[in-house]
This record gives sequence, C-alpha cells and structure tokens, in this order.
Amino acid sequence: MTQTTRTGPLADEALAVLRDLTGRPDATFHPGQFEAIEALVARRERALVVQRTGWGKSAVYFIAALLRRRAGSGPALIVSPLLALMRDQVAAAERAGVRAAAINSANVTEWRAIEQHLADDDIDVLFVSPERLVNPRFRAEQLPTLVDRCGLLVIDEAHCISDWGHDFRPDYRRIRDLIAELPTDVPVLATTATANERVVADVAEQMASGGHEVFTLRGALARESLRLGVLELGTPARRLAWLAEHLDALPGSGIVYCLTVSAAEDAAALLAKAGHRVQPYTGRTDTAERQAAEEALKANEVKALVATSALGMGFDKPDLGFVVHLGAPSSPVAYYQQVGRAGRATPNADVLLLPGVEDRDIWHWFATNAMPTQAKADAVLAALADAERPLSLPAVEARVDLRRGPLELLLKVLAVDGAVEAVQGGWVTTGQPWVYDAERYERVAAARVAEQEAMLAYERLAPGPDGGGCRMAFLTAALDDPHSEPCGRCDVCAGPWYPTEVTVPVLDRARETLDHVGVPVAPRALWPTGLDTLGVLIDGEPAKGKIPPDEQVAEGRVVARLTDLGWGGRLRDLFASDADGRPVDAEVPPELGSAVVRVLAGWGWEERPVAVAWVPSLGRPRLVESLATGIATAGRLELLGPLDLSPTAEPLGGSTNSAYRVRDLWGRFAVPAAVAERLAVLQGPVLLVDDLVDSRWTMSVAGRLLRRAGANAVMPLALASAG
Repeated sequence: MTQTTRTGPLADEALAVLRDLTGRPDATFHPGQFEAIEALVARRERALVVQRTGWGKSAVYFIAALLRRRAGSGPALIVSPLLALMRDQVAAAERAGVRAAAINSANVTEWRAIEQHLADDDIDVLFVSPERLVNPRFRAEQLPTLVDRCGLLVIDEAHCISDWGHDFRPDYRRIRDLIAELPTDVPVLATTATANERVVADVAEQMASGGHEVFTLRGALARESLRLGVLELGTPARRLAWLAEHLDALPGSGIVYCLTVSAAEDAAALLAKAGHRVQPYTGRTDTAERQAAEEALKANEVKALVATSALGMGFDKPDLGFVVHLGAPSSPVAYYQQVGRAGRATPNADVLLLPGVEDRDIWHWFATNAMPTQAKADAVLAALADAERPLSLPAVEARVDLRRGPLELLLKVLAVDGAVEAVQGGWVTTGQPWVYDAERYERVAAARVAEQEAMLAYERLAPGPDGGGCRMAFLTAALDDPHSEPCGRCDVCAGPWYPTEVTVPVLDRARETLDHVGVPVAPRALWPTGLDTLGVLIDGEPAKGKIPPDEQVAEGRVVARLTDLGWGGRLRDLFASDADGRPVDAEVPPELGSAVVRVLAGWGWEERPVAVAWVPSLGRPRLVESLATGIATAGRLELLGPLDLSPTAEPLGGSTNSAYRVRDLWGRFAVPAAVAERLAVLQGPVLLVDDLVDSRWTMSVAGRLLRRAGANAVMPLALASAG
C-alpha cells in the first residue's frame, strides 16, 4: 500500500503520536488518514470515513482526540457498539499515552471512579455504549457535562445509525440528537467499513444536523490478503465432516461462523470430539467465558472459536488466519463485515463459505422478528398511556402480547421516534403523536429480500463471461465501491484453492454425531409476572411466585431443536405449513418414531413411566395422537388418552410472551374423569406428549393439571423445541 508523508507542525505532531500508538518508529500514515485528522483538528469539520477493516480508523480518532486535548479541548466521546471493541481500544489508547476509560454494562463497579476522573479532567477519551445514551441517569447526570466539554465526538461502526445498514441498532439513532446538541465548533467523526451509498447518504444526512457540511472519505474496500471461496456440500453432515477433516490445514487460528446458537454449539461439540481445539461463542455464552474465549483465540490457544454473530464488530485479532461460514449470512454486506476479521495484518488469509439448504428459512425467521408492526406498537403505546406511573420492561411485558426481546427493540424504536421515553423507574409516553411509517418498513423489508437474493447470487458465481465475475469484486460492488475489480485470488478468478472431498470414515462419524437425539427441556419453576392483571387466579388468588413443587412437571425431552444441524432440517420439514399457511397433519414418520424410541431409551430416568397422556392439538391432532399411541405400544405403557380441550379453544399464537401464553392456556385443558380415576391408582410417572415445545408453558399448565389430579410425576416429551 502506498504510504503518505505530510510536513508541517500538525503533521509532525500527528506522526509522532502515530508512532507511539503503533510502537513503530518508522510508521507513516495510510492514504487518507492524515487528511481525516486534519479535517477534524485543523478545520473542526464533520467527517465520515468509509474504509476497509484494518485501514486504521481507530488511529484517526485517537490521534485527533489527543491533538484536540493538547489544544485545550475537553475529552473525546466515542460511541462504540461492543464491549470487546472497547477493551481492545482502551488498551490501544493507553499504549499511545491517551488516558482512556469506558462506561458500559460490564464495568458498573467502576463508574463512580470514572465519573470522578472526568470531573478532575483526567480522561482524554471516554467510550460509551449506545445503550448508555438511553439510560436516564447517564442522560441526566453525565451527558450534559460531556456535551458541554466534548472536544470530539466519534461514532464507531456508524452504519448502525442507518436502518438501511445490515446491523441497524435503534439506540444508535439517539446519536442524531446528540449531534444536534453539540456546540457548532466540535468536530464529529463517523467511521465504518460496511456502508453502501444508501447508508452513506443516510449517515451523512444525520451528521449534517445544523447545516454542517460533511467531509466524506471513501477508500477501496477490497482486501488484498483474503482468498475467498464457496464450497457446496449439501447436508450438514458433509459440511461438518469437511471441517473436521480439513480444519487443521487452514492457516493459523480463526473463526467458524454459524447462523444459530444451536448450530454453533453442535459444531463446536463435533469438532472437539474430532480432536480439534475449539470453543463455542454465542449469545448464550457467559460474559466472563466470552472474554476468556477471545483471549484464547488471540493467544492462539485454540484453533477456532465456533461463533454466532455475537462475535462480530469489535473483535480484533490482526493475524486471524481464516474465517469459515457454516451457512451464509443474509446479505453480502454482513458477510463482508464478518470475513473482514481475517487477514488484517497478515499477507494471506483464507475465507470459505459452506452454504446450507436451511439458510433461507433462518433468514426468514430473523427478518420476521426484526421489524415492528402497527398492532404491536399501538398495544405498547396504549399500555403506557393507561399507566399511572412509569412501567418497567417486565411491567410492559405483562400488559402486551410481546416477548422480552422484540418488546425491548420496539420500545427503543418508539423512543428514537420520540413517542416514548425511558425515565427513572421505567418507560412513559411522551404524548407526541406517532404514526406507523408502513412505507418505510416496507422499503426496508424489500431491501432485505434483495440482499438475500444477492447473497445467493454470490454463492452462484462461476468462472467465465456468464459466471458473474470475481467474489471480492462482487462484495465490494455490493458496498458501492467504485474501485471494485477482479482480485485474481478467489476460487472464481484462480480456481478452487481448497480440498473438495470428504472421506467416508469422517463423514460416517459426523453423521453419527449429528444423529444424536434427546435434548433436555428444563421445567418452569416460576409463574410469569403480571398474571394478576390478566385475570389468572389460582383458588381465587393471583398466580405469582414459585410454582409449588408438587404441581411442577419434571425435566422433559425433545428429539431435537428445530435449529439443530442434525435433526433440525427434518423436523422443520415436518412442521412446515401448506401453501395457505395451515399446519400439515400426518402420522409420525417411521424414522422419527425410531428416534423417539432412542430418546426414551437414553433418558436415564430414576423411575420408569407407567402411562402416556397427550396434549390435544387443533393443528396436528393425528401427529400427536400417533406419537402418544406409538410410545405406549413400544413401551407397553398404559394409554390414558388426551386431556379434554375447551370447546371454545382457538389456535394458539406463535409469538406471545409468557404471561399472555399462560392466560391463553388457562382453562384450555381439563383432566377427563376417567383419566383422573386411573391417576388415583397408578404408581409411577406419566409421560405427557405434545408435538412442539416453544414457551414450555403448554407442558407446564397441562402437566400441573395432571399433578393436581393425582399423578405423582409428569415427564414432558415432544418431537421438537423451537430453540
């Protein structure tokens, strides 16, 4: 890469800081770096820098922050999205003599000390997570002072501002207001490696608040170190077998990305069983374990982390040797962002995509859970308007039919639009009129579909004039990079660089591992909050607190999760709907019936069940009845039959939160008199059978009725769980 030399007092001072930051006395600026620093320090402009990962965007804001401090300004405020990014950047700042600190959810015990350092003017750079901008206490006590004294505002990973961006985060929209509150002479820097022209225009428009011009610096996004490839292997077993056989041949240490938590855990277990040093890294991984896993990868103590997108922006290992995807992200831009972790400070790194037949289904599931709807937004606003005091998140959840994650996302969207506000004690409405922007969300949804089709087009690229061209050029063109050109290294330009075969013994071992069945299902032990507001009563009293032990079900089992790499595909096919969206009902397929028998054989229960009952189903009655009768026949258990179903029962919705699910289930079932008579004399547990476990409340409510009718234990069993 061509390096840039500048002369003059500012250039000399900036270069000295750069050399302290890198620890290299011969370091010089990359093209564009000093131009961005000069715009911020000398002209106090607003700058948007779109440069590839590893170009040195953090060097720009560290140097600009320190030079502004030396000129007498206040500390720089850097809004950064991930804790891992903050940890790395604080350490990097200290190497250059920049006094840095971070305020985020992981260091609550340090906040008071940091606040004192700010008051004493002992901090040059303060990192905050975007969520802090919504926190009432931070907004009231810290933010006004920071805004008044701010010497530089930095928005890292700025594509998160834009709802057109591949990783839009509602909290980031708060930055619009923050920019508007700044004194006019405070420079603003936004940085990203993953923004197409539409995202750049959206971010620049928000930065221009107050009539400011925005200096945009775009560089070539192609990564010369990366060698890209796509290998179609079909089944999950073949993909995992390939990885088990060839992982050690990949250079250095790296990341294996999966689309779901279950897939990452399954893949990590299989690779570890095959003798590879790997660790899982997902949204279910404890915070301390995540940090330990990151450090293990940085120290090359593991060959790979098997991760979901939880390991994304902010993880910095310059010598990462490879990135492999078991399943494709839903857009080329998201894919570019993840593979950009590799080869930042090495001449070569390998990037391989192993697409899966299940990718489309997973993309659809995530897409349908991402956007707010008119009905959901209206329900939240009505609940807050009816409340006499601020409502906490659990309190709002008890009043609307939304699960915690989507509810929290919707509240943030409404807060960004000014319709609700987080205050001390919870959420309130602002009284400002709010209109659901259906056209905007339809445009975003259409853009997401187009991105998915583009990802499939990337997979289909092939050599020749009609093959679509180079993989790297395809990715950079998706980011509207005018410098896109063939890389000469990918498998389209230069032919496959990776082995394509899987040997039979390795494939057989992968199939055997993925054929494992019997996933535990933890019992519910507490009633959800808010049941009293929904009229759910037990013996005339509100249902709350612990479920009595003699009314709880035992730990249950499912054959597998719908998201599993092994049985997940077959179970998703079983639970698919027809063209009109109706459930397809049929008896349990023989292969799945055999898997159920294996689940029962490997359960390891303390006391063998003596009877079988089942949950009556409106959508798949044949499936559930055939499952229960088949189990009773195979195990020579007494067949008690189904619970009674209320004549007024309607199909259950698929996305309700816990309180609403219990409300909908309350009174839905009853224990038939004949079943109650048998329970009074039976000595042993009862298997309670259903087709699909989602919230676990159906089994809990139905099992509680069996316990109260005399069953000394109830053991739930279903074909699948939702996650």
